[in-house]
Amino acid sequence: MNRPRPGARTGTGTRGSLARNIVVLSTVVAALAVALTGLIAWQTAAHGAEQRERDQLTRQATVLSRLPALSEALFTGAQVLAGPNGVQLAVIAPDGTVSGTATPAVDRASKAALLAGKPVSTTGLLGGEEVLLVGRPGVRGGAVVLTEPYAVVSENTNQIRRNVVVPLIVGMLGAALAGALLARRIARPLVRAAQIAHRLADGERGVPAPVDGPRETADIGRALNVLDEALAHSENRQREFLLSVSHDLRTPLTALQGYAEALADGLIEPERVPEVGGVLADETRRLDRFLGDLLDLARLEADDFRLDMAPADLGAVVAEAAAFWTGPCARLGVGLRLERPGRPVVVETDAFRVRQLIDGLVQNALRVTPEGAPLVLAVRAAPDGGAELQVRDGGPGLTDDDVRIAFDHGALHERYRDTRPVGSGLGLTIAHRLTGRLGGAIRVDGHGPEGGACFTVTLPPGPGTA
Repeated sequence: MNRPRPGARTGTGTRGSLARNIVVLSTVVAALAVALTGLIAWQTAAHGAEQRERDQLTRQATVLSRLPALSEALFTGAQVLAGPNGVQLAVIAPDGTVSGTATPAVDRASKAALLAGKPVSTTGLLGGEEVLLVGRPGVRGGAVVLTEPYAVVSENTNQIRRNVVVPLIVGMLGAALAGALLARRIARPLVRAAQIAHRLADGERGVPAPVDGPRETADIGRALNVLDEALAHSENRQREFLLSVSHDLRTPLTALQGYAEALADGLIEPERVPEVGGVLADETRRLDRFLGDLLDLARLEADDFRLDMAPADLGAVVAEAAAFWTGPCARLGVGLRLERPGRPVVVETDAFRVRQLIDGLVQNALRVTPEGAPLVLAVRAAPDGGAELQVRDGGPGLTDDDVRIAFDHGALHERYRDTRPVGSGLGLTIAHRLTGRLGGAIRVDGHGPEGGACFTVTLPPGPGTA
């Protein structure tokens, strides 16, 4: 199955841009807000117009009701009072007699309420047309009633609605424009960050990302700059590692090729054949160890690296390692010492991998420990229920700068290859990765109690032994 290469720009044709999405979203939100506002304004326009006309009629009726005497004669010129709104008037005498142009609109209930001294504000019918009706009791009995055609309310309502439509449309267009400007402002730094990320994915390095603008976009810029530096550092380390691997492979291969060609050409005297065979065997074993370290490192990087976790007595594991390394140490004149408590130190871990870790650290220490110097294997229980393993030697130790790079690929190997015995340069890197796989941590002190380096591995207790 074909897979897109890392950093390939896939699927961009089927996705809308952020700017367009923001414009659409802001326009939709504005349209919904306008629709909701318009609906509310549409409903409240009629009520507001009606209330305004009622208030006006109430003020007029209140003024008229305060006249000292109420009679139809007081309303001569009523049509002038009514004006363009068609206001009609009626007078209710204290005895209940109703007179005036608005008399047909006054029903029995309204008349009874007014004669009882209660104001009235309702609707009625006058000449088959719905009207607003407002009545106020007089100060000396009787009442005044004013009516106004409901058509006036409808006309005012329509006018209010027409006045509202234009601002709503302008508001929606303004929201769309604001959304477009906002989208442009938001999308610009993101588009710029995406362009920088694509350039990094295409292999370009040293691409500065701006860290201005809002906090979030500034964080993206800082993250891209950190990523750029990390990629450059990682690629430099890979190049250095490949150069180191190439050099370390070339050395034994050159020896193998030279001696093999000499043997093939008959240039080796018969009495030197065993010596040459020994050199070939040593170089082959050296090459095999180096390739084994490379394979171990590759396995540790894999996601499916297998661990068989089970409760294990690390005191017994360290004792087995000490028993194995006693012989090699004795042949080199190095005194191996074991330090362990009188009780088991049990944690849940992979005992096989712990032994592999110990062997790697001992081999590294034994390489630099001079004759007559000690080498110590120690184990003790940690305060949190886990365990601590130590490999200490009486060698030359490490500087503070050595400690800083001790677990980098081949760093110490490259630094001391001409002054100290070195291995493949991968042993400490493997120890570091393996400790991490076991859920622990490893640290190094440049000068321990014996004068040389001190490597300390801390392993957690594990869920089954906590």
